[in-house]
Amino acid sequence: MINGVLWRLRTGAPWRDLPERFGPWQTVYERFARWEADGTWACLLEEVQVRDDSVGAVEWTVSVDSTINRAHQHAAGARKKGRQRGTNWKIRNAHRLVRRSAGPAAG
Repeated sequence: MINGVLWRLRTGAPWRDLPERFGPWQTVYERFARWEADGTWACLLEEVQVRDDSVGAVEWTVSVDSTINRAHQHAAGARKKGRQRGTNWKIRNAHRLVRRSAGPAAG
């Protein structure tokens, strides 16, 4: 059963694609989910890290990527086509009407 969980985590395959030799995928998933909920996986990871760190087998290197990803123009607040929503358009429209009516009277 543990081999099925490790196979799935290593391959990244969907649970339903688990080979039959590991048993029903639902059973393997339920065990994985139960161990995740009760903290078993976190304890296992901590145990391995402490053991390997004590013998100098862990290299604690942090890598920071400074790549910049630009947002699409619509994600950056660019004006969208279509009907305007919200209250800002109402306020702007009211200001425009006030400015027009404040001009010299037609005569």
